[in-house]
Amino acid sequence: MQKAPIAIVGAGIAGLTMALCLARQGLDSEIFEQAEALEEVGAGLQLSPNASRILIELGLLEALQEVWSEPDSIILADGRSLRTLARVPAGADARSRWAAPYGVLHRASLQRILLRAVQLEPRCRLHLGHRIERDPGPAVMAETGRRPQVVVGADGIRSQVRAVLPGAGTVRFSGNVAWRLMVPRARTANVLSDDRVTAFLGPNAHLVAYPIRETDSFNLIAIIGGSPANDTWVGQNSEGRRRELTASFRHWNARLRSMLDNAASATYWPLCTVDEGAWQNGRDIVLIGDAAHAMTPFAAQGAAMAIEDAHELARCLTRCEDIASALRRYEAARRPRIDRVRKRGAFNRFAYHARGPIQVVRNAVLALRSPEALAADLDWLYGYGAPGR
Repeated sequence: MQKAPIAIVGAGIAGLTMALCLARQGLDSEIFEQAEALEEVGAGLQLSPNASRILIELGLLEALQEVWSEPDSIILADGRSLRTLARVPAGADARSRWAAPYGVLHRASLQRILLRAVQLEPRCRLHLGHRIERDPGPAVMAETGRRPQVVVGADGIRSQVRAVLPGAGTVRFSGNVAWRLMVPRARTANVLSDDRVTAFLGPNAHLVAYPIRETDSFNLIAIIGGSPANDTWVGQNSEGRRRELTASFRHWNARLRSMLDNAASATYWPLCTVDEGAWQNGRDIVLIGDAAHAMTPFAAQGAAMAIEDAHELARCLTRCEDIASALRRYEAARRPRIDRVRKRGAFNRFAYHARGPIQVVRNAVLALRSPEALAADLDWLYGYGAPGR
């Protein structure tokens, strides 16, 4: 169906994956990124099987295996006693049950892998230092000389494409702040293990930890209640902000507190979401990833949903006779999935940050669930797109 390239605004994980998915379907794309260079940003990233399956289809498994780790299990633990509350098998069990790996790596590593693949793909053209705003169709035409068939907004939660889409959702602060910290292996106080992803749970806060192979360190994500600093989206460590972090974990296990106190390269991120709203205009503009439906990280599915979006949109653009039908089919396929993932995230937020009697009930319920039963609860999420599902 392609007569002109498809324009992609944003060269993050969503945009680069979109370009590769289009290329594998025989479609050309022009990718526009406002940054002059794609710098290494962010921290760790969990790639669950529903996302890694798509990246493997794109031919990226070998590159991923050079940088990621495949933990044997996902653990829920008490933030005070460190007692294990629940365990979900991963590692070889993930490959067997969900037909794809569960990997952890640095976000910048995934972006490098995607970027390299895009640079090697003749159907993809990357334009750095190009900011697309206002009406994106004419803006792209001014750069390429051709009006694109479709403009895909893959430009994240502060999307310029979403800003020109009638009826699109608005950004809302969730009430939580994520602290992202890196701790050298030698300073983990024998609390963390290479073979697991651990979510330590406590009243009004939780802490997720997993290994980052490339830096011989552990990635920590501490999520607490908080407020944004004016209109700041990301901030470096500051004395005032660090006191908020310390206060949120003051009753936790001393070894965990020590890791947080001594961690370097700490940054805080106000966690924002995008409300329900339009994802496409029925003609030539469509949103994917955080631009469409940014969600809190309580289900660790933000990047995975962007990857799934890209895969589904590329399929729809290939299989439908016209653009309007493709955009409708994409939205119809993705909205129920996103809604279910949002609900799972909301449930996790309630369970992870429980306190008092609710915390006691949570722990009792988890104690009754076997690892097999907990894995089965995730079949709908991690098994998405697997053969036979």
